[in-house]
Amino acid sequence: MALFNVRVYGLLVNDEHQILISDEKEYGMLFSKFPGGGLEYGEGLIDGLKREFMEECNMPIEVIKHFYTTDYFVKSLFGEAQLISVYYLVKNIAPVNLPIKTKPFDFDTEGEVLQAFRWASLEHITPTDVTFPIDKHVVELLNKGYEFS
Repeated sequence: MALFNVRVYGLLVNDEHQILISDEKEYGMLFSKFPGGGLEYGEGLIDGLKREFMEECNMPIEVIKHFYTTDYFVKSLFGEAQLISVYYLVKNIAPVNLPIKTKPFDFDTEGEVLQAFRWASLEHITPTDVTFPIDKHVVELLNKGYEFS
């Protein structure tokens, strides 16, 4: 039986052409990624992304359009499943009300699961700004000059 781990992520760009990055600590690891996460059973991609943004950012979003879906094999780092990640361009439909940090992993608390947010300039973002292979590929696509307007 094939096992798949389906993940959905939002690319939120502000008026200053910066993209939202989530710095996290979980499973004893530090990682940087785009906001989003795992799809729950019975959930569609758009509903899953909206739920993830509410859970992670307490932010309602509108999904603008599909950006990228994994088109090569990636094994999940957290099990034996094949990872499939779907990325959408999103916009906030309420003001961004997050504590925004200026450096990676600037957590306000201690604990097993931590999260902090920062903006990364689309002009200067590189694959080293994110941790996971598919996110790195998405950054490369962003660097090819995708127009957000």
